[in-house]
Amino acid sequence: MPNEQDKLFASVDALLEHVADQDALPDPAERRRLREAGGLSQDQVARALSVRRETVTSWEVGRTEPRPPKRAAYARLLEGLAARYPDVATTAGCPAPTVPEASAPTAPQPVAPEPAIPAPAAPEQASAQAPALAPAAADAAPHQAVHTEPPPPSQRPAARNAPPKNGLLKKTPPKYAPPKNTPPKKPAEALTDTDPRFAHGPLGVLDEDGSLYCVGGLVLDCPAKTLPALVEWTLSEAKLGAPRLHRSGKDADPLIVLTAAAAGRLGLPAELEDRRGLRLPEDHQVIKQLARAEWKLTRRGFGPWARIYRPTEGGRRQCVQLAVLPWGALDERSWGATGQLPPADVAAVLGSYAQRVITPLGSTAVCGLELMTALRPPTRAVKNASGSWESGPMPGSLTEAVDPAPPEAPMEHPVVAARYPRFHERTPDQVVDEEAYDWFRPLTDEECTAGYTHAVGLDVNMAFAAAANRLLVGLGPATHEKRPDFDPKLPGSWLVDLSHLDLDPRLPSPFTPKGIRPTGPAWYSTSTVAYAVELGARVQPAEAYVRPESGAYLDPWYTRLRDAYLATMADLGVTTGMTDEDFLAAMARRKNVDPGRAAVLSAIKSSVKGGIGKLRERPQSAKHKHGERWPALERPTWSPHIRAELIGKARTNMHRKMTRLAAAGLFPVAVLSDCAVYLSRGPSPLDFLPYTPEGKPVPGGFRLGVSPGMVKHEGTQDFLWLASMIEDEQINPARHIKGTDAAADGE
Repeated sequence: MPNEQDKLFASVDALLEHVADQDALPDPAERRRLREAGGLSQDQVARALSVRRETVTSWEVGRTEPRPPKRAAYARLLEGLAARYPDVATTAGCPAPTVPEASAPTAPQPVAPEPAIPAPAAPEQASAQAPALAPAAADAAPHQAVHTEPPPPSQRPAARNAPPKNGLLKKTPPKYAPPKNTPPKKPAEALTDTDPRFAHGPLGVLDEDGSLYCVGGLVLDCPAKTLPALVEWTLSEAKLGAPRLHRSGKDADPLIVLTAAAAGRLGLPAELEDRRGLRLPEDHQVIKQLARAEWKLTRRGFGPWARIYRPTEGGRRQCVQLAVLPWGALDERSWGATGQLPPADVAAVLGSYAQRVITPLGSTAVCGLELMTALRPPTRAVKNASGSWESGPMPGSLTEAVDPAPPEAPMEHPVVAARYPRFHERTPDQVVDEEAYDWFRPLTDEECTAGYTHAVGLDVNMAFAAAANRLLVGLGPATHEKRPDFDPKLPGSWLVDLSHLDLDPRLPSPFTPKGIRPTGPAWYSTSTVAYAVELGARVQPAEAYVRPESGAYLDPWYTRLRDAYLATMADLGVTTGMTDEDFLAAMARRKNVDPGRAAVLSAIKSSVKGGIGKLRERPQSAKHKHGERWPALERPTWSPHIRAELIGKARTNMHRKMTRLAAAGLFPVAVLSDCAVYLSRGPSPLDFLPYTPEGKPVPGGFRLGVSPGMVKHEGTQDFLWLASMIEDEQINPARHIKGTDAAADGE
């Protein structure tokens, strides 16, 4: 009988056969890179090594290390993968961002005089030089990003062995250096070096030796030894921050990211004792230091993300954002392993996100929500009757907090608590239930005998962001109406009976998240009722809550996130205009191109979904009492109505595309949110997607491509796996079509 070690080796060899063929283990980030390079999921590795998926996750982030006999088998797997998939960055002459030596601070050394840095070209000269860059970009391989670094500061940095002037110092640039942002004609995309107030970029990462790593490889010498001194120095000398994204908005406050060593140097603990609230105790010495220096903290206190400020004086903001890495400021579900990178690489990843989206100021969900306000400020400067300037509402923006209509509000909200007892379960005619799809169906006899060999998942790119494009939403309070005529241009909630609409049972119903046909009257958003009319339903609402004041509030939000997404995908080698074959090949390569840019992409996608979720943020405090108001309700951007409109449109968009494919004889077997699973006689989307005689995708159906609203290959499993998931386990196969849990992956 073979022993356990032999069984484990046999399992690993079976895995290596799929990806083609030191007991010492590589660092955690390299372990993850090798697994992804081989196209293996954490579940596959876990099954081969007879461990849980969570154990593999811990090995890949460095929380734990494998022990014998698992360790030898795991090393054997990584060795086989490394032989086939060497580090692309290293072989190209650019060291990978996880080389351990990079995290150690460089000791001060005398240096030779640097060559003079040429002065930045005048605008006319820059435009004349631009065409010369085009051939280089055109000659680049499709999967390679052309790097165009931001110009260096006009002031020459001091030599390392000389006393630094204003603390400015130039060091080796980070191994991950983001390219220059998208075209300068868009004011929102302007780089910070165009504004002398923010000459050193939007943020810096502080290390133990006082080095502050900024965007573009710049490093400042920070003399501060205490947190109050750090805040003072940041506001007076660091020249950090970013210009406003809207003329009536406000400039982004500087962000200082603290490594574990820097946090300890400033007197902060290695981890927070309050694991529930994630806040530093009020009597901690650092908070006392800030109070003595007359600095204030916001109501959320001193946690992984902290805002330290003084009241505005003379129109000048005095505020610094802090992100404490050892306290989990960068969630791995959104940022990957960014928090474990060397300081220069953390600055490069966060800097790319800041330039393309917004300077991080909390979780990606918070960033997604704050981006809405940054692009559509609630107020603007207006002249009053006497000719002086004062603050007034901004047309087209959410200008004040308003209560939702009763069907739109969550159970904890006062408008619902006043109507129903605490544990009352509301029925469809009492609550709007606009959520994403979670549906699957039994296989038909014809499908079981048709010779299908695979199940292939298609995932819609940025599905919820695409739904926000040109979406009309309410900007003010709702008006209650009895038996109104339906108006598709009037955002709101409608009580309608759509149960009479007869649709193909092989498709999910577009009117319920579970895809089940409605049984009677129910509340729907305007987006959903408008689609029912499109399908031929005769609609007569019994009542409605409508919003006469409306607009495309989310348009600039969508545009900025779309541009950020496409620019980052281009960095990863995936561009618009590719053929379907080239697109699928580029998508298969992209995870091996650059972990830093992959982290930026993940953060952008998380900002979309998290920002939408924040529109209906529920009580966060354990002390909240049912029926009491909570802080989020005081935001103009707390709007469950907007969330319902957006999700309803995303769901009906999915149904519209599935209906187009159904006309060609293709029906999904499962749908989860923005992923649809189809049966196929081959492992690729090209094996089942229909095309016209001219070789074009079926109009209105799923189309492969990188743009939001188009689709990518989500994953493939064999037909027997699909049948087992549906018939035996009663689990939605779309959740696991990639080989992992979609919820655990943040999908």
